[in-house]
Amino acid sequence: QVQLVESGGGLMQAGGSLRLSCAASGRTFTLYGVGWFRQAPGKEREFVSAIRRSGGSTYYADSVKGRFTISRDNGKDTVYLQMNSLKPEDTAVYFCAATMGRGLVYAENYGYWGQGTQVTVSS
Repeated sequence: QVQLVESGGGLMQAGGSLRLSCAASGRTFTLYGVGWFRQAPGKEREFVSAIRRSGGSTYYADSVKGRFTISRDNGKDTVYLQMNSLKPEDTAVYFCAATMGRGLVYAENYGYWGQGTQVTVSS
């Protein structure tokens, strides 16, 4: 199995940037696709972005496309989410998750989850 730890969250003004990190340990990281999901208070968890094992394919929710960039450094067993032009509606707890499956957009396909990191964007 793989263990995931998120970091990099915090408080930012609208228009600012943050970079989240998801550090993995345990089994070979390159076996896993990794996704970022977020959950705002009173809302369901939603897909944000995902990246395949090799890093060759990436996926984004429409709400973040053009503003967020996902990347991975398999040498460091880490996936990053660069978040630019932040908006108050980006406020949520951000989770990274790992899967050996192919359906990276769907939370139910992920078997391993981190504990989350809070991102708060003020207007």
